[in-house]
Amino acid sequence: MRQERTVQSSVFDLFAEHEIGRELKAISQWLDEHRDLLGLVTRDLRRHGVRETGRAGLPTEAVLRCALLKQHRQLSYQELAFHLDDSASFRAFARLPWGWSPKKSVLHKTICAIRAQTWEEINRRLLTSARRDRLENGKVVRVDSTVTAAFIHTPSDNSLLWDAVRVMVRLLYAADALGSATPWHDHCRAAKKRARTIEYARSRLQRVKSYRELLRITHKTLAYLDQAAAQLPLATGPAGELWQATVCHYRPLIEQIIAQSERRVLGGEAVPAGEKLVSLFEPHADIIVKGRRDVDYGHKLNLTTGRSGLILDLVIEAGNPADSERLLPMLERHIAFYGQAPRQAAADGGFASRANLSQAKAWGVRDMAFHKKAGLKIEDMVKSRWVYRKLRNFRAGIEADISCLKRAYGLACCTWRGLTRFKAYVWSSVVAYNLALFARLTPN
Repeated sequence: MRQERTVQSSVFDLFAEHEIGRELKAISQWLDEHRDLLGLVTRDLRRHGVRETGRAGLPTEAVLRCALLKQHRQLSYQELAFHLDDSASFRAFARLPWGWSPKKSVLHKTICAIRAQTWEEINRRLLTSARRDRLENGKVVRVDSTVTAAFIHTPSDNSLLWDAVRVMVRLLYAADALGSATPWHDHCRAAKKRARTIEYARSRLQRVKSYRELLRITHKTLAYLDQAAAQLPLATGPAGELWQATVCHYRPLIEQIIAQSERRVLGGEAVPAGEKLVSLFEPHADIIVKGRRDVDYGHKLNLTTGRSGLILDLVIEAGNPADSERLLPMLERHIAFYGQAPRQAAADGGFASRANLSQAKAWGVRDMAFHKKAGLKIEDMVKSRWVYRKLRNFRAGIEADISCLKRAYGLACCTWRGLTRFKAYVWSSVVAYNLALFARLTPN
């Protein structure tokens, strides 16, 4: 059974007279003014089919506040558990019941349960407060894109094949523990040796030869796994069902890795980026190339910010769409939330096109400035060159916002697994950033 709020706060909950302590106190006051948000978090924490009885769990209010602390201070779960036990300011902010010191496993299980939609709704409520307090009216905006990387190693065909072999061997050992009688051989050492040989091969001939051997090992190990899956009965109970579900998850991914390796290495085919799998453990990760810069593996984000620096909107894209295709959808979302088009907008040169400019003007954007003109006349975009220079300089400020998000709030790389948690991680970072900025902008 889980309560939404800590019923009685301790009289000893005091915030330190330090910049961080004052910031946490301001955030805490805003959360106290919007207690109805706890109902959204409670629904996320409530598991389907489980009765609300038994031992009391961590209150919803404490879970939300611990999640914000984690993202705001960029702590691991172990560090968060320590600071909650050690810091008076952290305990005052988290509103933990008297005598409670949650372990890292509890923090991990509860914080990861908060959905991305809940974080987005919290951010919308925060923007409504900023609009009411005249901190951000959404009339002047800037749009840009960035990438949040998935927590994976740099992919290559040989490393993916090696990952596939070691995962299958791990599953085969688990099958033996469940009572499987399938004869098989552990080819991990051989697979690792071939993968290393490919990595340091000096000639294509040597590389292709090692690839053929590595593919043969992968096919053989996959055959062992199929035999074990066919022979292992479902009567082994929940552990057997979980093992079968894990095999069903990994098998198509392993087949895709084998197919793309054979197409590229043996067939000499250039496999399109959209058909490539870059990680066996994070299959949702996309290949993102921005211009001539480094290749990233994760997801592309489009952000809208205002004069205050608050993140007004964020979209986690699927694939690697061109920036020019995403300007109008971002403006549409802005109009849907604020009820009107921004008076002025600025965007990077990648968003520039004649069609985007015409549609933005038709929706009511008076001045639409692109950092690079891309063949457009300044007079068509804005009413004067002075306005164009002002908006171009204003657009540059979003780079600082993105840099702060990546350096101080963990948006450079998502450490949570799975697409659902990836989205939740990104939105939680944005909410933590916006709350901290809102606290600094609000007069004491």
